[in-house]
Amino acid sequence: MVRRVILMVIIAGLPWAVSPLYGQTAVHGKVIDRLTREPLELAVVTDARTLKNTLTDKDGQFVLKNVSPADSLFVSFIGYAAKKIKVDLSRAGLTIPLEKGPMDLKEVVISNHSNNLTTSRTLSRIDLNMQPVKSAQDLLRLVPGLFIAQHQGGGKAEQIFLRGFDADHGTDVNISVDGLPVNMVSHAHGQGYADLHFLIPETVQGYDFGKGPYYTSKGDLCTAGYVSYDTRNVLDNNMVKIEGGQFTTGRIVAMLNLLSNHAKEKGQSFYVAGDALYSNGGPFLLPEHFKRYNLFGKFNTEIGANSKLTASLSTLYSRWRASGEIPNRAVAEGYIPSRWGALDSSQGGLTTRTNANIKLTTSLGNNFTWENQAYYSHYYFSLITNFTFYYYFPTTGDEFRQHEVRDMGGYNSRIAQKTVIGNTTFTSMAGAGFRADGISPSELDHTENGNFLAYLQYGRTKELNTNGWFDETVETGQWLFNAGLRVDYFHFYYLNMAPAADTFASKVFSGESPNAQRATVSPKLNVQYTLNSRVQLYFKSGKGFHSNDARVVIANQGYEILPAAYGADLGINWKPAPRLFINTALWYLYLQEEFTFGQDLINQPGGPVQPSGRTRREGIDFSVRWQLNDWLYANLNADLARPRFIDSAAGHRYLPLAPTFTSTAALDFSTKSGWNGGISYRYLHNRAANSTYTLTALGYFVTDLTVNYTRPKYEIGLAVQNLFNTTWNESQFEYISRLKYETAPVDEVSYTPGVPFFAKLKFAVFF
Repeated sequence: MVRRVILMVIIAGLPWAVSPLYGQTAVHGKVIDRLTREPLELAVVTDARTLKNTLTDKDGQFVLKNVSPADSLFVSFIGYAAKKIKVDLSRAGLTIPLEKGPMDLKEVVISNHSNNLTTSRTLSRIDLNMQPVKSAQDLLRLVPGLFIAQHQGGGKAEQIFLRGFDADHGTDVNISVDGLPVNMVSHAHGQGYADLHFLIPETVQGYDFGKGPYYTSKGDLCTAGYVSYDTRNVLDNNMVKIEGGQFTTGRIVAMLNLLSNHAKEKGQSFYVAGDALYSNGGPFLLPEHFKRYNLFGKFNTEIGANSKLTASLSTLYSRWRASGEIPNRAVAEGYIPSRWGALDSSQGGLTTRTNANIKLTTSLGNNFTWENQAYYSHYYFSLITNFTFYYYFPTTGDEFRQHEVRDMGGYNSRIAQKTVIGNTTFTSMAGAGFRADGISPSELDHTENGNFLAYLQYGRTKELNTNGWFDETVETGQWLFNAGLRVDYFHFYYLNMAPAADTFASKVFSGESPNAQRATVSPKLNVQYTLNSRVQLYFKSGKGFHSNDARVVIANQGYEILPAAYGADLGINWKPAPRLFINTALWYLYLQEEFTFGQDLINQPGGPVQPSGRTRREGIDFSVRWQLNDWLYANLNADLARPRFIDSAAGHRYLPLAPTFTSTAALDFSTKSGWNGGISYRYLHNRAANSTYTLTALGYFVTDLTVNYTRPKYEIGLAVQNLFNTTWNESQFEYISRLKYETAPVDEVSYTPGVPFFAKLKFAVFF
């Protein structure tokens, strides 16, 4: 047995120990953006004679073997003009600048060099180019099959739906920006709370996503999947933009380069971006007075010949009022004059977040790359809400405040090497890191008209997550094999500081140790087979997990601290025509413990912390991107899911609010004369609002329109949400609620009405 273990370790370590054995005719090079001098990852470099190709790495680097001195290289990248160059073997390395050009789906290449992220990177690059985002919400909607809902004013994090999950505000979707975690664990409002509003959408360079728990570098909360955004290192140009629309809505954005073009040649850049937003929040009778301010700065510099340093700072301030969810009967029985009314006018929030992020990437030689990142966030959150009105407290009402002050810091290190042995390429990666959260106070208060009445829960939380992982990818012939192993350790601490008079906290936390810990191991195995340049099959499998709220962990004496998720995908990438790309997958996911809003969480006045039990989901994802001609593009996403509880009694197995069928589609255009835009829809099918499906969360079909006229020095645009003024409900929940003059509570659906017809104009200047 010992000999077997030693042999396995030697085999796993072979790619790290063996020097690269490139052929004598290998061509080394780097592909960059001509204007910004930034490297282009996943550009395709093809030998025009043999049609053999390879992809560039994160640093834009590539190696193409067995190239003849008489050969030519064809270099292409989505959204850039392709270039053909003559091979020059006398040069140590080529630098190939590409210039931005029209989108052409002919540049999408199916190759056995593609790693597990390439499909998502392909779709994301197409969508980001063809559907420019207008807000942080639009950034999330770019992910095929991901739907969001806003239900407490514009400043609150969106509710997220993906792959049969109502992921609340991020419980099952791992979200990051430049490697900085967005999700807040053990958050006052909900586990994994992911407020993306600190991200200025115009600063986003690209994003990638993955569905399922198959990615070794992604840990906590990556069960339904992950979304990762990258901000620009260098601006193409300076910009000032003004937007204005209905409902007293206005926004101003500015992005300014602070260094000269000469600095770009030396690998340096520094820019700042800021935006300010004000909105009355639509036709609500209670004006939102939503204010948001963002400031972001990013600096890049090369250190010597082999290292690059990137540092960024950002800060967010947001304040708003909210009408909140209202039960159906509130309008029908005349408690409020219309669906735009409010039953509690004190609802609203205030949040701030300041981030610092620094990353050092170093080339160690012998095709080793070492990346080190450190980050820090200071965060403030206060939200007043009322879901149930007079159910728990018939005299003073059920209004409550969720409040926390948090400091979060972390460190990630990753080392990677690509090794070629004969016709086989090994890509080896290993990483380690930690994240520490300190929350004091973590608070749930009973309030009336925004004024403090009593603590429902009050304490101090500390949470530590350390991790280490190894990932190996082997490309040989038409096959690609990827295997990974990840280990995570968590330590939870929650100290109850509520007074003895708080009977709720006393009952839940009395006598419990404030400490708990647990470790989990997550293996991954993915296989890809490229039949030819048109068809690629893949199989993904792996174990992931989501952590529980520290308060629930302590209250339940550690029960289901890190419940596992086991999943598998069987999919195909297909290019039946040069400008047609299709991706579809059958998938399955088993979850050891579901975290359901209102059941497993401890952030509401009722505060039950009972487990929801095991769940399973199976479904089909389908995405198509089709370029009809040089200026007209179409896309379609359709996603089916069947989410069910496993342990519940027959007739009680529906997962409340979990989506079962969603679809989005768009017809976009971009002409040489400068006109661009598109029309799109998003459709969410009716779904169960409770476990018996006796209550229904209503679906919707909403259409949006965008038209822009873009020139090198300016842009004028019109954006219309809900073009046909459809009446729809954005968020919906089952609540047992009692209105002020009711003699008994009622169990029914409460909702926040969706945005009606909303037109907005913009004018931008580039310089």
